[in-house]
Amino acid sequence: MLFNYLKIAFRSLKKRKGFTAINIIGLALGLATCMLIVYYVADELSYDQYHIKADRIFRINNDIKFGGNEKSYTTSPAPLAGVLMQNYPQVETVVRFREKGAFNVRKGAQDIQEHRVVFVDSTLFSVFTLGMIEGDAGRALVEPRTVVINETTAKKYFDDVHAVGKTLLLDDSIPYKVTGVIHDMPVQSHFNFDLFLSMASLEEGREEAWLSNNFVTYVLLKPDVKKAAFEPVFAQIMRKYAGPQLQSLMHLDIDAFERSGNYYRMNLTPVKEIHLHSNRVGEMGRNGNMQYVYIFSVIAAFILLIACVNFMNLSTARSANRAREVGVRKVLGSPRKQLIAQFLSESILITFVAAILAVLVAALLMPLFNHVSGKNISISVQSLKWLVPALLLTVIVVGCVAGSYPAFFLSGFQPVEVLKGKLSAGFKGGRLRSLLVVFQFAISVFLIIGTLVIYNQIAYIRNKDLGYNREQMLVVHHLGDLGNNAEVFKQEVKKIQGVSGATMTGFLPTSSYRNSTVLFRSAALEHDKAISSQVWVVDESYVPTLGIQLKAGRNFSQEMGMDSLAIIVNETAARMMGGNALQQELIMPQDNMLKTTKTYHVIGVIKDFNFSSLRDNITPLTLFYGRENTSLTVKVSGMGAAGTIDRIKAQWSSLAPHRQFDYTFMDEDFDADYRAEQRVSTISVAFTTLAIVIACLGLFGLAAYAAEQRTKEIGIRKVLGANVRTIVTLLSADFIKLVVIAILVATPLAWLAMHEWLQGFAYRQNIQWWIVGLAAVASVGIALVTISFQSIKAALTNPVKSLKSE
Repeated sequence: MLFNYLKIAFRSLKKRKGFTAINIIGLALGLATCMLIVYYVADELSYDQYHIKADRIFRINNDIKFGGNEKSYTTSPAPLAGVLMQNYPQVETVVRFREKGAFNVRKGAQDIQEHRVVFVDSTLFSVFTLGMIEGDAGRALVEPRTVVINETTAKKYFDDVHAVGKTLLLDDSIPYKVTGVIHDMPVQSHFNFDLFLSMASLEEGREEAWLSNNFVTYVLLKPDVKKAAFEPVFAQIMRKYAGPQLQSLMHLDIDAFERSGNYYRMNLTPVKEIHLHSNRVGEMGRNGNMQYVYIFSVIAAFILLIACVNFMNLSTARSANRAREVGVRKVLGSPRKQLIAQFLSESILITFVAAILAVLVAALLMPLFNHVSGKNISISVQSLKWLVPALLLTVIVVGCVAGSYPAFFLSGFQPVEVLKGKLSAGFKGGRLRSLLVVFQFAISVFLIIGTLVIYNQIAYIRNKDLGYNREQMLVVHHLGDLGNNAEVFKQEVKKIQGVSGATMTGFLPTSSYRNSTVLFRSAALEHDKAISSQVWVVDESYVPTLGIQLKAGRNFSQEMGMDSLAIIVNETAARMMGGNALQQELIMPQDNMLKTTKTYHVIGVIKDFNFSSLRDNITPLTLFYGRENTSLTVKVSGMGAAGTIDRIKAQWSSLAPHRQFDYTFMDEDFDADYRAEQRVSTISVAFTTLAIVIACLGLFGLAAYAAEQRTKEIGIRKVLGANVRTIVTLLSADFIKLVVIAILVATPLAWLAMHEWLQGFAYRQNIQWWIVGLAAVASVGIALVTISFQSIKAALTNPVKSLKSE
């Protein structure tokens, strides 16, 4: 029986090739899009799932409000780990990470810069699942000056993964013994390092500073301990250990601290949630965003729904052509369930063919999708284990859903009415089809508005006046490799033709290099006179080179000997100081225990500039005068920039022949901070285009059928004198009405959704009226173009042909 159903279904579909092609192409595009998005979502959701104990691993976060500033950090105090291990039986073990920037590693006569380096406790392998190729995981990082490296690093420096017992020379003088080699970490990890240095090598790891937060700490709870039940212990710890230091240094206890509106709170984030749910200061990798997973999932569902709606629309619209077939089969004794099975088999057959085509399309589009999304996804043999069953289930579900209404609608025809020709079919009166067309185009309008809003926000970010100049700014990294020659390099670079300015510091608006502390407006370090501020060390060239506007006072000067105790503040910090900032002083602690302080006088106020993400408001910033040789920012002219870079590189090579010359452009670094939004914008454009194409396929089929059903009406109108424009208007009006209704339905929903998305940016472009107008015009225009081909074709048909049978 099943074979018979499929045989009849194949003949029926072959007979109606145009209808079949439209359905298969629409479903294939919808399924291919869904496959790509499913792979993307699966990849995003797989982060940190590979750790055997992942369900019990939590990162300790820190939320601080003090000095008029609120921040959420991934870091915690150095002594916290020891206290947790010694005093809390709920804890199985703890591990700390401390990043200290890039290191140079010697290979022969060449020094290679390694950026993915971290100091870590010896308990690393007790918490995280990192496959050890060689070495003892329990002892690998116990001793000072030991290092565990991954297999890529082992092959790079020793040409073999068997590197245990060998030595790496870091920064020319620090030998580290290799005590372990691990497999390369999976990409799906919220941190990914190549070299793990022993925490025993780091003096900072033994400090008892509870008011300093520099360590990323993970706790492995015992199997029966719940996150919610454990979190209250942090309040106890803060009172017992941080409280006395706060009292000693600032003469303020925890209760008074909190009554003043400040807080210092710790909480836990499950390791599985970090990638998609965490965007704190100090993240060890570039995390994703659960919001975008939701967005893409909704887009996938929408596109698949549009494809299914096409199927339902076209199947019911062509019902009149099969009405007599149904009537004859019922008269010959076919029960309704057999007719339903027949039509569902046709639907499932179309879906099956579309699924096969979808796999091919997805495979062809995967490289392009990877490039746009920044992923490295592939349709592997392993993924086929879940893809094939999922596709078969999808074929059955989509086939039944898309074919359900046509099956029950067609099988419900009364044979007497059908054979007498009393069945009324066609476009008019098809309320369900009208509703589905509205649904399709409402989704399309929603996606168009969403895409335009995202694109507009990205354009706003790119073109916004940030308060500094990032164009033609060359940033030479790792200036510390030059040692005492860093200042010489700067002065020589300034002499190069095409260079109009240079400043030496790592503190840049587009850099993640940051330092924050609390400054006080009184020597007594009173909490109500504290300002939580970014503190950057810069030279006298910083303000003019970056084009930062000086609002009051003066810039730093080499000729002013007292500028070593001078500071420049931004407008936000000046407002918090109150009064005339140029007449005030700020006191800065010189150590983590606040035992020594230094007083600085304000000599200038600069205009606020966006030195962090546009998702955040501008916070206080204080510039200190000094030499900070992390990087050199060079302002180069647009003409002959390539030659200028070559001359700068030559100067570098003359001073450090064995060190790599590494540079970026500031505008590229800025764009990298918004790469996720740019990818969302690009992917949204692509998927919105696909949604519109699929919707237009259905509209094209409906327009063709509507024209076919009204062939005789059009012939009579032409005989009575109707011209082509009148006929086209007649055939298009019904569809355009539905598109207009779709616009009215989708616009407020899209506005609400995108308004919510924009709330994630402190600086944003409000939804413009022209976006809605453009989406409406585009939707109507697309619909008209789709319909017009069939309408014009019908209008130009010779009426003799359509009326000759009458």
